Amino acid sequence: MNPAVRDVIDPRTGQTVRLTMADGRIRSLETVSVAKAGLPLLLPPLVDIQINGYAGVDFQRDDCALAELERAATGLAEAACGRFFLTLITNRWEKMLARLRHYRTLRAASPVLQRRIAGWHLEGPFMSPKPGFHGAHSPECMEPPSTAHMLELKELVGDDPTLLTMAPEWPEAPAAINVARTLGFRVWLGHTDATAEQLADAVCAGAEGFTHLGNGCPGELHRHDNIIFRVLDEPRLRASLIPDRIHVSPVLFRLMHQILGPGRICYTTDAMAAAGAGPGTYDLAGMRVEVGADGVVRQPGKSNYAGSSLAPLEGVRRAAAMLRERPERVWDYFSTAPAGFMGLPPALAAGAPADYCLLHETAAGMRIEIHFVGEPVREAGWST
Repeated sequence: MNPAVRDVIDPRTGQTVRLTMADGRIRSLETVSVAKAGLPLLLPPLVDIQINGYAGVDFQRDDCALAELERAATGLAEAACGRFFLTLITNRWEKMLARLRHYRTLRAASPVLQRRIAGWHLEGPFMSPKPGFHGAHSPECMEPPSTAHMLELKELVGDDPTLLTMAPEWPEAPAAINVARTLGFRVWLGHTDATAEQLADAVCAGAEGFTHLGNGCPGELHRHDNIIFRVLDEPRLRASLIPDRIHVSPVLFRLMHQILGPGRICYTTDAMAAAGAGPGTYDLAGMRVEVGADGVVRQPGKSNYAGSSLAPLEGVRRAAAMLRERPERVWDYFSTAPAGFMGLPPALAAGAPADYCLLHETAAGMRIEIHFVGEPVREAGWST
């Protein structure tokens, strides 16, 4: 097969590069001396490390079918997301493992899912049962982590990239974190009211980040000492942020970027079934949740959030607006940053799948082209 070639702009350097592809893979990316006028910007596919469901499909079910899971993956691809971590939220440990076993079987049967599901995220059950901090998770299912849990999980997932979110205030947490890291898992903290000392102990044991900072805590916090401040004051922790203007206000979003810096932030949608599907009533882990016209996901009659209805590409748009930046300036937070944090192979490199996005800017405005191997080219407008 003759290689496909196109000239594009590398937004990091501003230089023209020649992208050469063959047999569904990137053959090379080389800087060339070509006029830049009118060339699009080359961007990697988005990566989301926390997807609880999408396009009307709830992953917190025992009977999710292959066609449903592929529909969710296709919906994410339409939002420029090329890889994601399928996320299971708190339930009884045995049930979580059974669901994970089911999803691994589905992925093994589908080339599409093998390309799209980069790994697994277990958000629970090793988190805080305290009111406000457990969020929409079932507090009665919370339990302390143990070495036995970690070994059982390793036997199931093998070498699959796996992220665990846990609360470090469990007395057993530091030892469990250490074992998890030895087994190759990533451990992030979340849904916790840990003290600064407990956060520090968890980091020393191997915890690397904090899941959806600004979420998983009560709506009202102590104004001088709270979990958000403690995390921001721990320089060794990374953090994922939900850029929907709902879970984190624009002013706090900007302050978090100033404090954490670009090397310690990635974005996630924390999407549930309503994402990519619109307002309505949906199932989430056996609960009925409502999504209003404002996009907020809540349990009926309750004020706490229950995931988000945000699409990844819309998350980039909202993040750019909150930071008052162009899209390519925030794109890495939702692509190379989460991929790097999770140890995934880089995109836009020789040998990588020929999946990429192009940002075109014309007199009529911006538009995104989404090119994924074996799939039709998708386009999305970019409104500000």
